[in-house]
Amino acid sequence: MKHIKEFSKRANSYDENTIIQKKVATHLLSKVKYNPKKILDLGCGTGDLNLKIDWEYEKFIGVDSAYGMCKKHPKNDFVEVININFEDKKFQQDMLCDTPFDLIISSSALQWAKNIEELIEFTSKISSNIAFAIFTCNTFADIYKLSSLETFLPDAKELVEITKKYFDIVYEIKIYRLNFEDNISKFRYIKKTGVSGGERKLTVRQTKKLIETYPHKYLEFEVLFIHNKK
Repeated sequence: MKHIKEFSKRANSYDENTIIQKKVATHLLSKVKYNPKKILDLGCGTGDLNLKIDWEYEKFIGVDSAYGMCKKHPKNDFVEVININFEDKKFQQDMLCDTPFDLIISSSALQWAKNIEELIEFTSKISSNIAFAIFTCNTFADIYKLSSLETFLPDAKELVEITKKYFDIVYEIKIYRLNFEDNISKFRYIKKTGVSGGERKLTVRQTKKLIETYPHKYLEFEVLFIHNKK
């Protein structure tokens, strides 16, 4: 998967260029109104969620496909990091043998799932509590529109309906904007965060056209927050 290589390659610059992702992680944790002791983090990255947890826990398992990210994630007697795709069947079977978890959490990662309903169904088998933040299809909407490319990101309403099949949830959609001095800076930001690593990239000609014509001083991100009713 191309995005995995991209994230791993950009691991050293990722933390310096993920302003929005850090805000998303902080907001997601604010939705957790209790102190779960056993936590599974899907798409743990370099450990931003783990570092933000301010309560004592007994076990934290982080999983991420990008080796470079896993290498930077904090580790200790209470924190285990697994370098594997969270849709890997063997990994999921191992987690089924380690149930139950007090919380399954994921920030800015589930949009990469190949089969997100199957993944959410899996999480329902190992925990009754979730907290997810997922970038959705209105992220970079103007870029996709101007370039005539279809977004790979999921639709927020569809995600809500899928999740309701397995959990009793509440949800919130937030829009974030990040301002830049010029268009070149915008596209450098996208590249450095690794989010340009989708299966379909812009051509050099398309990129040049966007740099010349993109009309806003900002990039816009749409994030769906889903968590349990409690």
